[in-house]
Amino acid sequence: MLIHGGKPLEGSVIVQGAKNAALPVIASSLLLRDRTLRLKRVPKLQDVFTMADLLRHLGASINFKDNEMSIFVPDELNWETPKSLVRKMRASSLVLGPLLARTGRAILPLPGGCAIGSRPIDLHLKGLVKLGANINLVHGAVHASADGLKGAKIYLDFPSVGATENLLMAAVFAEGETVIENAAREPEIRNLIETLNLMGCSIEGAGTGTLHVRGTGDLEGAEIEIIPDRIEASTYLIAGAATRGDVTVTRVIPEHLDAITAKLEEAGVGIETGE
Repeated sequence: MLIHGGKPLEGSVIVQGAKNAALPVIASSLLLRDRTLRLKRVPKLQDVFTMADLLRHLGASINFKDNEMSIFVPDELNWETPKSLVRKMRASSLVLGPLLARTGRAILPLPGGCAIGSRPIDLHLKGLVKLGANINLVHGAVHASADGLKGAKIYLDFPSVGATENLLMAAVFAEGETVIENAAREPEIRNLIETLNLMGCSIEGAGTGTLHVRGTGDLEGAEIEIIPDRIEASTYLIAGAATRGDVTVTRVIPEHLDAITAKLEEAGVGIETGE
């Protein structure tokens, strides 16, 4: 890539769907049984392709065309994930919760082998244990099993986005109510909760630090649009400001950009929002 700089950036750009929202939503399809999840505005990125390949290995059928993805999940699923795919991206850990909830078993290789002490997945595993899962580390992989998960009160030591997502999905089929405190509040969490509720789940508290999940039975298929990528949108805004340009970023959710637009305005940058 060769960039000839020194010129103001001008023009309009359409922001694609957020990868960090798409990945957990794709993983959530594993909770379905003989149902289809349809997604719009899915970004064509390598991590998305890897997640799709991972679900195919587990038994799902996926059609991905023109930023729309259709995921059909059969009654029977594999519960062992391949090291070759899992080690390509850390977000592969997002299949652990839904796979355990759906099949009662899951094997997931760790990106760093057996050394998990400093890795964020610790929060995932602690929460799953609270829900009644049995967790063992065998040859650099997590072996999880559960004879029916049970609702619990879980306090996250850190508001981890990944742990919040994994535990939300695991708690969907848990008996009783699960309360997740100090949960992540990011828009990507809200997009996942919206998806799960459309599928028939009962989750309250989106956008707050406390989430309430009531266990449910079989879920229904659903259709959802992935939220726009706030990181991509922020990058264009900053680039426009830094070059003293005039940039229009479209198909965004302005409130998701409040933090960055506030700082740009503090720096003297003119920001306008509209439909």
